[in-house]
Amino acid sequence: MAVELARIRNIGIIAHIDAGKTTLSERILFYTGKEHRMGEVHEGTAKMDYLPEEQARGITITSAATTCYWKDHRINLIDTPGHVDFTAEVERSLRVLDGAVGVFCGVAGVEAQSETVWRQADRYRVPRLAFINKLDRIGADFDRVVEHIRKRLGAKPLPLVMPMGREKDLFGIVDLVRMQAITFRDDDQGSTPIVGPIPAELVEEATERRALLIEVLAEEVDAIADKYLADQALTETEIDAGIRAATLAFKIVPVLAGSALKNKGVQHLLDAVLRYLPSPTEVPPTVGQVPGKDKSVTRKPDPKEPLTALVFKTLHDSHGEIAFVRIYSGTLRPGEALFNPRVEKQERIGRLYLMHADEREAIEAAGPGEIVGAIGLKFTATGDTICPRHDPIALEGMRFPETVIDMSIEPKTSRDKDVLEQSLGILAKDDPTFRWSLDQETGQTIISGMGELHLEILKNRLLSDFHVEARVGQPRVAYKQTIAAIGVGEAEFKKTIAGKNLYARVRLRVEPAPDAAKFEFKSHVEQTALPKPFFAAIEGGARSEAISGLGLGYSVIRVRVALEDATAIDGESNETAFSVAAEDAFEAAMQAGGVQLLEPIMRFEIRTPSEYMKNIIGDLNTRRSEVSELVADEEPVLLRGKMPLSETFGYSTQIRSLSQGRASFAMEPSDYAVVPPEVSKRLLI
Repeated sequence: MAVELARIRNIGIIAHIDAGKTTLSERILFYTGKEHRMGEVHEGTAKMDYLPEEQARGITITSAATTCYWKDHRINLIDTPGHVDFTAEVERSLRVLDGAVGVFCGVAGVEAQSETVWRQADRYRVPRLAFINKLDRIGADFDRVVEHIRKRLGAKPLPLVMPMGREKDLFGIVDLVRMQAITFRDDDQGSTPIVGPIPAELVEEATERRALLIEVLAEEVDAIADKYLADQALTETEIDAGIRAATLAFKIVPVLAGSALKNKGVQHLLDAVLRYLPSPTEVPPTVGQVPGKDKSVTRKPDPKEPLTALVFKTLHDSHGEIAFVRIYSGTLRPGEALFNPRVEKQERIGRLYLMHADEREAIEAAGPGEIVGAIGLKFTATGDTICPRHDPIALEGMRFPETVIDMSIEPKTSRDKDVLEQSLGILAKDDPTFRWSLDQETGQTIISGMGELHLEILKNRLLSDFHVEARVGQPRVAYKQTIAAIGVGEAEFKKTIAGKNLYARVRLRVEPAPDAAKFEFKSHVEQTALPKPFFAAIEGGARSEAISGLGLGYSVIRVRVALEDATAIDGESNETAFSVAAEDAFEAAMQAGGVQLLEPIMRFEIRTPSEYMKNIIGDLNTRRSEVSELVADEEPVLLRGKMPLSETFGYSTQIRSLSQGRASFAMEPSDYAVVPPEVSKRLLI
């Protein structure tokens, strides 16, 4: 069904784990007619959780895309994971979305991963709505969660609804813009909302809340302020226009409410998506760089413009590899010659699909604002741009966090070795937060990820999906190294191999860079001093030594490396000689500056009944943790702080024991910190 660009909405559902994202997505699919029965997460029947691991665990692991239609609008929807180990799925989804719905549990409010995904949306400038879910649960409090959004997220929430009834007695919502009551029937699964007058006992409260809505809106929108100050009545259309303008300007976050599981409030949320979130025509034009030139270029969402598309995800399944593509300008068609500027390779798409979780519908073309699946891309990975060769553009890619946990894996037989390496390569291409390498000392293959669950899922995929026969070790912390102070190292490679003299001399300067990417390299040597391939060999040698970890196996991060000097001898210097010299010079510079061992630090959030708080704090004190926030004036008590990842192994069992199973916790990577000397000595023995 073709729709004009102004009637397209590209949205994501983002939240902390178990806030109800997938249940909300399933209701959206049902009410829009995309699915004819409601899938349930707890039954393993949710359409958007189609992987066996997702169905077995009842959590979302990979983002799933679909397309549905609501009131003559097309909604391209991505349901994202809420578990911290899979935050990269949220990152790459938000990179290509125009709007998002943040889902919050009506009981727990803003949780740890809620803040993480909110910050990700801030970074990509994605306008949002908030949906306070699970208001039918015991302990749910709409106003308390609104206050959480204000205080913990630094947002300006604007409630557009008022719940009718509390907890199990929730029976509907009041639309404060239209001053209507909306209730839902159980006998038709909430399919036909009943719109009527507000119950008499709620009119006064609704009127007060509507007046506050307009007052807050008047603070942000001049057109509303003019009428408000003149004491003139505002129409629904004017209020909607004001809410939309303030939302797109990131001045407010409209707040909706309901219970997705009990089929309440979902259609009203869909209406708000159409009213207040942007179409592709209302987001800033796409800006990229001309490859190889210090020049930017702007592309508008016009099918007649040159093609500009971003691959934000690749996925290998039983049908082969499929790339998920967001189109910003031009038209994408199967069979046309394309160009990937990162690898400077020509590409050609075999087929295009509209995606519905794991189902595909073949299409002949896709234009601006569309999110589609494509097969046939051989060299393209996550974050790559595809465009015409004659009119190239490179869009900004994505940055993903460092891995924090390792695990060894060994093929059971030599025959399994090639299968293992091929499978690891596929997984690493699909998942930017998965790494693998070979430990030169032990000969073991080391896989690295974002957490124990992340590695467990990857391990299960290797064993079941790729049929790799392998022995797997226990998870261990992925320590890193950095340099304490500026160090300079020089190395000379001089050797005779097969009667031929080889020579290279390299001097490198390495300095700490806490605010930089993991490894930055630049040259202070004139480009005419050496052949171009030698510069690449020097950088490659230094990078290789940083990754291998100076013989300790812990890769080096947060350093800036500068080539200070280099000497070549005609007929005796080659790339290999310079690569080896650079490796030795880098190690010498690191030793001169002083090597520091770093450990990953986790940010934690614990909710516990107050009677167990003392026990839990006492245990935290034994784990080198720092409690930065204690909210004891609400039940359950909230504890926030940081602790080293090495102290978190087995914590889920411990906290259950300390609280008789009543406390809950969540963790996410925060940063790296220098390992204390007494701990460092144990690790380096």
